[in-house]
Amino acid sequence: MNVKQEVSVKKIGEEAEALFRGGFFCSEAVMSSIRSNFELDIPEEVIAMASGFPVGIGRSKCLCGAVSGGVMALGLFFGRTKQGDPKVEKNLEVAKELHDWFKENNGKNALCCRILTKEFDMGAGEHKEQCIKLTGMIAGKVAEIVVREFGLTNVDELQLAGE
Repeated sequence: MNVKQEVSVKKIGEEAEALFRGGFFCSEAVMSSIRSNFELDIPEEVIAMASGFPVGIGRSKCLCGAVSGGVMALGLFFGRTKQGDPKVEKNLEVAKELHDWFKENNGKNALCCRILTKEFDMGAGEHKEQCIKLTGMIAGKVAEIVVREFGLTNVDELQLAGE
């Protein structure tokens, strides 16, 4: 798969947040931002594949939809399409990394939507700003993992180094 060699991890997170604000749900926003910023030559239907994961999978409030979208996005890079392909091990490794990182860094030590949003009135939309932030976090971390594993350039680091 051809992958853009230079990306902005920060931009990927910010774009995912903007896509959520603009009408996508969390999982769709993650997939869309990753697909477009890495310039992946894959159909936009991969975004549609993420449409069932919001609000903890179909509004069941189980696994955070942003995490689901992030795991799907990692699968684009590290997943397998043939039985017995050992590259699945790398996919499982980076999926666990994303899972563990999110749990440790979201401020609530949880992955369950029900727990992440328990203090909010979902009907009033009070949760949305938090969920937008979490979506950006996930998209950024997915991008960070892809950049690291493929030896790509994060242009944010170049800007920090003054290049």
